[in-house]
Amino acid sequence: MFKTVSLYTNQLKQLRVFYGNVLEIPIEVSTDEHFQISIGSTTLIFRHSELQNSYHFAINIPGNQFTLAKHWAKERVILNREAAVDEIYYARFEADAFYFEDPAGNVIELIARRNVDKWSDFSIESFLNLSEVSITTPFVEEAGEKLQEIGIPISGHFQIEPDELNFLGKKDTFILLVPPKRRWYFSKKVSETSPLEIVLEDGKTIRVNVEGRLTIQ
Repeated sequence: MFKTVSLYTNQLKQLRVFYGNVLEIPIEVSTDEHFQISIGSTTLIFRHSELQNSYHFAINIPGNQFTLAKHWAKERVILNREAAVDEIYYARFEADAFYFEDPAGNVIELIARRNVDKWSDFSIESFLNLSEVSITTPFVEEAGEKLQEIGIPISGHFQIEPDELNFLGKKDTFILLVPPKRRWYFSKKVSETSPLEIVLEDGKTIRVNVEGRLTIQ
């Protein structure tokens, strides 16, 4: 679903070092205003902003590499914990996951789909694509209606729940539509309204402004 995702940060230099040097993801484009990396088939761009922003996003990885992925991550970051554990199994998605944060406080999830295998050591080549991207907005119902109008279905609910975490998408890629001040799983961070831009594989562009208003072109 996600072709390109652009997120905004006031810590561009720190994030460039984190993704390029700590996670060792090649920086494909780098300027004073942005840098670009590939998360499997998805292009992820961080753009400079004067404002502090934060997001949650998830990366799909092969299910049979979950343990290898945790070892890889623990050599580079501190894993987040919830109730004294640092991983979780989501039966609904048939997937295992763990979480960590980057220097800007973005909550990153690696989610291992049990129906996907890759027979190799774990590396950044095991990143398949962006699985989830959060949109935090006070206008949850309005945003949900607009997303459904372009063919992105609700998953797990019959209708948009304005006070809950809503999954919109299918298979293994979802937009997470959430109101402000909801605590992210495996984190003390709460959801904050932050601007972003998503270019879908079908060419449509979703934009969210600083107030949380969503537009689609």
